[in-house]
Amino acid sequence: MDLFDPKTFVDRQIEEIRRIIGDGKALIAVSGGVDSSTCAVLTHMAIGKNLICIILDDAFMREGEPEKVAETLSSPPINLPVKIEQVQERFLNALRGLKDAEEKRKAFRETFYRVLGETARREKCDFLVQGTILADIIETKGGVKTQHNVLEQIGINTHELYGFKIVEPLASLLKWQVREVARYLKIPTEISERQPFPGPGLSVRVVGEIKDDKLRALKRATSIVEENLSPYKPSQYFAAIINNEFSLNINAENIVKAAAQSLKAGLEDISVKIFRDKATGIRGNARSYGYVAAVKCLVKNEIYAPSLQDLICMQKEIIDVNPSITRVLYLISEIKGNKPYSIIIRAVETSDFLTARVADVPWQCLLKCAESVLEKCPEVSAVYYDVTPKPPATIEME
Repeated sequence: MDLFDPKTFVDRQIEEIRRIIGDGKALIAVSGGVDSSTCAVLTHMAIGKNLICIILDDAFMREGEPEKVAETLSSPPINLPVKIEQVQERFLNALRGLKDAEEKRKAFRETFYRVLGETARREKCDFLVQGTILADIIETKGGVKTQHNVLEQIGINTHELYGFKIVEPLASLLKWQVREVARYLKIPTEISERQPFPGPGLSVRVVGEIKDDKLRALKRATSIVEENLSPYKPSQYFAAIINNEFSLNINAENIVKAAAQSLKAGLEDISVKIFRDKATGIRGNARSYGYVAAVKCLVKNEIYAPSLQDLICMQKEIIDVNPSITRVLYLISEIKGNKPYSIIIRAVETSDFLTARVADVPWQCLLKCAESVLEKCPEVSAVYYDVTPKPPATIEME
């Protein structure tokens, strides 16, 4: 890891922010994540009361999150003046009916910046400060996925469209460097060490169309997954949700064989489902949409608990024999009944978020988590563990 001096970075950025903004006013939308919060603290140090901080309650934050974030950021030692903007219906209406991941990201981005443009005009702000980091820019320009906060780097004129100039103090940093800056600024650990949460929030963890009951189930499952996995401290861990609708036009025979060989099980022990909704992956350093394969292995009528090494081997074999598959899931627990959704648990280890490996979470933890989800989310019939590294999968489902 390269040497990085957070003090030098902070001193230079404060000077640069003052040079760019001068006596003007700036707006920042904070989420409580380390990127936007660090950006807000830096900018507040540079221009003081000329920074307006808001939280957009866009319907895609976690349960109770806007209020918790506002309280943390407005309390010592940060003491940022934060207001919550209630814009849930506007975002839900903008994304209603959309299924494609990129369409949803672009609809979110357009709504996000339209709302910020209106807020900036109301508050008489000529600048928008945001916590774009280097990985966001690399992935968007490289075609992996459209990060909602990457605009000018891909030719979008924000002043012409929205009425403000973008300021991005962290755009040269990777995530670990942002955390170093946050620690240097003495930002509380619940923010400096907080696991990443995407700008479009839970909208990118709803695979396929966003519906009200689907979003409610995901919020409950998210609370359960975060509570159960937090002691193991993966770099990122979360729940995603997908419709229980399956494709019938893919021959699963080669998938069954690959799974049986990797798990040292009989062909009769393996069953495979291919979800109809596709998820985002990476192929040849570019974004690709592919099928999601769900594997179930029963031994003596009990779901088999393989080692992580065997599961990683299984997903590699499956994707090798069927490149149309983007990611592979493994069943943890299920219940009978015709339920509309399945929950996917995702946990990864990474230093730069450009690549990631699957976290080795103990099976008993995954099982406890899955059983709690099935108990508290009546719309859900199955819980899976995503056993696909990045690449070939992205970290987020969408």
